Amino acid sequence: MDQRISFLTLAVRDLAATRAFYVDGLGWTPEFEDGEEVIMIRAGERLILSLWDRAAFEAEVGSPAGEGVPPVTIAHNVTTTTEVDEILTLAGSLGAEVSPGQARVWGGYTGYFADPDGFRWEIAMNPSPLGDSVLP
Repeated sequence: MDQRISFLTLAVRDLAATRAFYVDGLGWTPEFEDGEEVIMIRAGERLILSLWDRAAFEAEVGSPAGEGVPPVTIAHNVTTTTEVDEILTLAGSLGAEVSPGQARVWGGYTGYFADPDGFRWEIAMNPSPLGDSVLP
């Protein structure tokens, strides 16, 4: 098996609200959407973010375990602390719960926001070779 991820799928409660957040608010462009069950957005050269209506997700995959904050974060790396703050401000203006950017002990600068379903996005400036390797 190749070491890669092709799709990251998030099961969402309200596809219209999710579309409003990611497409209308953050300005991301869907690569595919059917209007009822799924929105697919290219998030990298070989990575698709699939936002799937929760009922349709559960019909195929089964019910997720438990409630609360999903034990996963999705990271979006940028080159400057200013970009981190700008993205967090944008997410906050869209109604997202935001944890402001701050300097981290490992030398980076990160903050978080939660999308309409509570999925946590880390917005990060990581000044290391590994951090540089994930930037376009």
